[in-house]
Amino acid sequence: MNVILASASPRRQELLKYITAEFQVVPADVDETVPAEVPSEEAAEFLAARKAVHIAAMYPDSVVIGSDTVVIADGEILGKPVNEADAERMLRKLSGKVHRVVTGVCLACGKRTFSFSQATDVKFYPLTEEEIRDYIATGDPMDKAGAYGIQSEGCVLIEKIDGDFFTVMGLPVARLKRVLKMFIENM
Repeated sequence: MNVILASASPRRQELLKYITAEFQVVPADVDETVPAEVPSEEAAEFLAARKAVHIAAMYPDSVVIGSDTVVIADGEILGKPVNEADAERMLRKLSGKVHRVVTGVCLACGKRTFSFSQATDVKFYPLTEEEIRDYIATGDPMDKAGAYGIQSEGCVLIEKIDGDFFTVMGLPVARLKRVLKMFIENM
């Protein structure tokens, strides 16, 4: 069975290799606007499904994996920062607090779909203005939801996590492996 990852994320590509060495990458160019009626906890799964279904329409005989990750702090979804000031705002909001990272995954083959979300709580150390500025100067936060990467320089900001590390990275590998196996077996 041909597997397609509907994501340009190098992190997701790296993680998917733990499940299968054979897959194609076909990034989904879709509108990533989440309708207001979709609860923040469901936004990642909503977007993952949008991506997977879009690519599955073009490759109906392949199993397409769509994924999206959102960072939620005080009910607000923190996407990728638009500039350094936005990154500063997000990091200040996360400083010293617990927030939730939700990764949604959707498998699609033809018209058949199965999706799930997995959440992990992340607690940041209290950050000084200098720590925030120094981290932003690395450039690391600019392409990541919530303005940080747990797998890179952002790891020094994190006091602890409660949940799956790979969910925070952007792909819950262990659960996806089991779901993908089930999805393929039931085709």
